Amino acid sequence: MTRTMKDLVADANTRVETISPDEANTMAAGGGLILDVREPGELETVGSIAGALNVPRGILETRADSSLDTAEPGLVDRRGNAPILVLCAAGGRAALAADTLRDMGYDAKVIQGGIAGWKSAGLPVEE
Repeated sequence: MTRTMKDLVADANTRVETISPDEANTMAAGGGLILDVREPGELETVGSIAGALNVPRGILETRADSSLDTAEPGLVDRRGNAPILVLCAAGGRAALAADTLRDMGYDAKVIQGGIAGWKSAGLPVEE
């Protein structure tokens, strides 16, 4: 049976926790890492969250694997130490990314609504 991206996202959402933007903001203030999996151009046009780490979804595994030379210290140093709070534009890529990170041993949660939800909650965005 062929599956669509919508099917894959729905499946991932059964395994990952979703939190509100306000909860994510509080967790980030307490040491959690906001991981933005959007492409760099999206950050330029839509804005970004101060202090968030940007690792596009397409290269996430190469940055989250501490055994690789391409590992991102800001991410791998938090495995087992702090939650990873994942967002994208609306939530689909974040769900896939959080599910992958969960498989890799991270405590990953999806920020509900992505950057759009963050903005709707009135939380700050750098333009």
